[in-house]
Amino acid sequence: MKVAIIHYWLFHMRGGEKVVESLCRMFPQADIFTHCYDPAGVSETIRAHAVTTTFIARLPFARAHYKKYLPLMPYALEGLDLSSYDLILSSESGPAKGVIPPPGAVHVCYCHSPMRYLWDQYHLYRRSAGFMTRAIMPMLAHGLRKWDAVNSMRVDEFVANSRHVARRIGKYYRREAAVVAPPVDVTAFAPCESGEIGDHYLCASELVAYKRVDLAVDAFTRSGRKLVVIGDGEEGPRLRKRAGPNVSFLGKVPFDTLKHHFARCRALIFPGEEDFGIIPVEVMASGRPVIAYGRGGILDTVVDGRTGLLFGEQTVDGLIDAIERFEREMERQLDPSDMVAHAGQFSERAFVDGMTAVLAPHGISIPTQAGLVGGVSPDGLSLAAGPLAAHAVPLRTVGQRHV
Repeated sequence: MKVAIIHYWLFHMRGGEKVVESLCRMFPQADIFTHCYDPAGVSETIRAHAVTTTFIARLPFARAHYKKYLPLMPYALEGLDLSSYDLILSSESGPAKGVIPPPGAVHVCYCHSPMRYLWDQYHLYRRSAGFMTRAIMPMLAHGLRKWDAVNSMRVDEFVANSRHVARRIGKYYRREAAVVAPPVDVTAFAPCESGEIGDHYLCASELVAYKRVDLAVDAFTRSGRKLVVIGDGEEGPRLRKRAGPNVSFLGKVPFDTLKHHFARCRALIFPGEEDFGIIPVEVMASGRPVIAYGRGGILDTVVDGRTGLLFGEQTVDGLIDAIERFEREMERQLDPSDMVAHAGQFSERAFVDGMTAVLAPHGISIPTQAGLVGGVSPDGLSLAAGPLAAHAVPLRTVGQRHV
């Protein structure tokens, strides 16, 4: 069986690329197709596969400004020759699923999100964009939405990374989607001794508008509590200007430094509405709680009152109230071991089990599960059949089979 993995672009190892990495381990002989590619930015697992780029990679300044070529990406995807492939796995939150599969192939799309900047967060992206982008977006977005909706019909099976994304797939594409959480290397994180926990909160995120890090900066500036912000992005300069002296910006940090702060913060502050949110799972695997806005994919990962606190009003006042409730009612009662055990449900083994269940009705079996990351709790018990695995793929009919 010839397998093609389609991903929008490969420059970093973030959540979408971690899914590609797991798919590469599931299908060691798969070929990868993407718009632009930087081998130095991705893992050895991905580099071991043959990677083909579209013509976008050969356009001027593509490595730095590839996103600006979005209007050309439909043509680039449809120009890929996949006629010899039996299984096509597209990893989608930018344009990736719009390839043309051959008639006999199975096309499964793992959707991290329908393109936010075309659908539910279009107006937020437009407001935060520069003058030229704000002027051009309305002229381009309508045609891109039509193309995105039409190419959803080329997909045989949608898989969403959370119930939140599954609902959006249903809204914009009118398609049903199974739910399989993305793989998280939960074994890479561990709690510290209680005496090592600091007096600061943590916000770790890409500094872009929709992440709503501004709420955290404003709330902590007003309250005077200590906040450490990890990450960089276009919103960084503006956030630094509005922050008080109690808010520290570390920028992009090495993985060991990130793990150190995950395990030693009082809690992670997660004020945005995310499709899934891998960082909260990593923080819980480090034995620390999460204070999060209670909408989106976070509802699949954080258990209110057990592994963190969810607040309902996405405002500075709402976040301050949540922090005060956390300190008053919850902080001393939470058990780090509960958080670690809960995070263990999001291992790579659980992801592979979920994808195996999705592919089985199409007559496709996973050739190997060797070399998977995670999947074992600190007490040595397998978590592959835990609560999330049972929840991951909802009961529904696919062809003549149930998954």
